[in-house]
Amino acid sequence: MTATILSQALALVFDPYVLWVILASALFGLFVGAVPGLTATMATALLVPITFFIPPVPAVAAIVSCTAMAIFAGDIPGALLRIPGTPASAAYTDEAYAMTRKGQAEIALGAGLVFSVIGGLFGTAVLIVAAPTLAEIALKFSSFEYFWLVVLGLSSAVFIGSASKLKAMTSLMIGLLVACVGLDNPGAHPRFTFGNAELTGGVSLIPMMVGMFAVSEILRYATSLHPPVQFAVQKIGNVFRGMWHLTRRYKWQILRGSAVGTAIGIQPGAGADIASWITYAMSKRFSKEPEKFGTGHVEGIIESGAANNSALAGAWVPALVFGIPGDSITAIAIGVLYLKNMNPGPTIFINNPQNIYAIFIVFILANLIMLPLGWLAIKTAKNLLRVPQRFLMPVILLFCVVGAFAINNTLFGVVLILAFGVFAFVMEGNGFPTAPAILGVVLGGMLEENFVTSMIKADGDPSAFVTRPIAGGLAVATFVILFWPHLLALARRLAPRPP
Repeated sequence: MTATILSQALALVFDPYVLWVILASALFGLFVGAVPGLTATMATALLVPITFFIPPVPAVAAIVSCTAMAIFAGDIPGALLRIPGTPASAAYTDEAYAMTRKGQAEIALGAGLVFSVIGGLFGTAVLIVAAPTLAEIALKFSSFEYFWLVVLGLSSAVFIGSASKLKAMTSLMIGLLVACVGLDNPGAHPRFTFGNAELTGGVSLIPMMVGMFAVSEILRYATSLHPPVQFAVQKIGNVFRGMWHLTRRYKWQILRGSAVGTAIGIQPGAGADIASWITYAMSKRFSKEPEKFGTGHVEGIIESGAANNSALAGAWVPALVFGIPGDSITAIAIGVLYLKNMNPGPTIFINNPQNIYAIFIVFILANLIMLPLGWLAIKTAKNLLRVPQRFLMPVILLFCVVGAFAINNTLFGVVLILAFGVFAFVMEGNGFPTAPAILGVVLGGMLEENFVTSMIKADGDPSAFVTRPIAGGLAVATFVILFWPHLLALARRLAPRPP
């Protein structure tokens, strides 16, 4: 029976029309993901009208292929120009850009490509083998568990920032303050809006991220008395060279990043962005060479890059089994599934088994074709570095402005990227890292929402945050990670000394 279903699924996927849809969607995802200001969610949303006119399998295949490519493609402008194409690439943008400045762009881009594929295949394997079981575990997460998950993510700020933990924490607090702008929870009273209607919805992450990474870099170039020399383009050679060596050297980091990324992706509302930040911080926290992070060290890119795409597959676990979106992309995908009479839920494995197997095969195929298409995208994008920076920087600024305007079709987005660009320029000039501030905005809203919801449920009793088994386990894990060096020092002090 299974062999028959599998053969039907293979016939559905390897139909020439479906393969053409997968290829076209993958190329579209590469383009959208590589343009700063455009996200994988936006790419998925733009594909939805097209799915109205195509059968179920190619419709879902288009979404899967597009999003997998878009998440990786965000690494390309991040490494070459210090402008992350998607929020999921922002965690290690500075690391990849530092490698490019050292003439190691092919290693940074190759690692992002190869280990995104490995992470995606890992997440797909988990999706195929253990979807129902893992989805049941994910459903046991309430606001208490999500609170600790967010706190764990926020603690990453200490490890992704500069050498000064105080400056990293200050930057994080600024990000959390920005996250407070808008309507407060639960009263929906305007907070820090200063009477501006545009701010009632809060500060959008994309204009802030583009401004703090891209516009600040443009300002730094424009105000520098000694503009940086052109990068050594000839050194961007074979992006696959040395990848096997990195795989053997960092095999545990790859496995840890893929596993944690998949686990975070399964949690509804988390997604690749949070998985990327948490795994990058974990990589630095448990690295044998933490002092190299921030100077152009590939270890964090490997672990965080693997987590990105594994989280994508993980997000489909609750989406397929229970119809609960793991992130904004699967929220759109669920709508397409309903549109195509593939209603998600436990019965989908009974009513449409060949279509589910076809989705699994599409996941595998989308990750495999990422290798040749990603290589082609890198080879094309490297020509950007041949353009003199006095011409390149104004064009980048123009793209940033257009992207910021396109988000909500308002000039307020342009004002935001310019304001945050100037702010980040001043911050970095005084040694304050920008990454923790962006992390604060990413997680600030989730932190407040889950804390308020939990306190209402517990009738103001804070002990409820640790009485549930999963919540208590996450609380312990958070404190262990935060105080790991102190625990190691204490263990060494208490260990019996040899006579």
